[in-house]
Amino acid sequence: MFLFCTVAAGVVGIFTLFYVNDRPEKNKWLTEPETKWLVDTLAAEKQNQNTTIKTSIWKGLTDIRVLTLAVVYFGTSAGLYSLNIWSPQFIKTFDLSMMQVGFVNAIPPAFAAVAMILWARHSDKTKERTWHVVGACSLACIGFVLAGVAHSFPLAILALVMANMGISSCKPPLWSIPSLFLTGPAAAAGLGAINAIGNLGGFVGPAMIGWLKETTGDFSYALYFIAGMLVISALLTLSIEFRRRKLEKQIACS
Repeated sequence: MFLFCTVAAGVVGIFTLFYVNDRPEKNKWLTEPETKWLVDTLAAEKQNQNTTIKTSIWKGLTDIRVLTLAVVYFGTSAGLYSLNIWSPQFIKTFDLSMMQVGFVNAIPPAFAAVAMILWARHSDKTKERTWHVVGACSLACIGFVLAGVAHSFPLAILALVMANMGISSCKPPLWSIPSLFLTGPAAAAGLGAINAIGNLGGFVGPAMIGWLKETTGDFSYALYFIAGMLVISALLTLSIEFRRRKLEKQIACS
């Protein structure tokens, strides 16, 4: 498996080196109208950035919304890495062979890949981010809770599918939120802070699942713990939206 992944990554890297360029006008796989549209769009975006007041790096690091999103990402990362690391062990509790575990473990991510693309497209189409994050986190939360109470194999797989779909689908709209209030150096610093703090969830989540499973003897409480983290992520995402609306009302009244 590792050899296959390594070869695939190498092939994609070579393909990217010779086929993808850093300027739209240099790419041969774009039609002339597509190239013109992309160049004009990038120029317009650059012009808008030049006329926008750019906030400082320190502002991006200390903005309460950035710190809130870091905690949101922490919860979703805990869920994602927990699924990646512990799903095979959870599936194996249903007395499957190693070969069967491998094939079954591939089912939820396959559904998640499709759901992530469709959910991201819907978010872009509606220009809405908050409820797309909240909805996806809620679906993942239900999946983890359902997995904790599942005593039949079909129900367990359904739960894993829901959890994977929710976790994967929340990522694209979540990463679109910082650009709504950060520009310039603050955007770079803010995104870095969110990523750095949030990825710590990738350690905490799986570690807590291992500890809780060893302490209690089964996966149930461990799965409920991750579900609780996703509830917190959803509520914090809502708090950012409520704060934005409150500020808009204050500005409108002033």
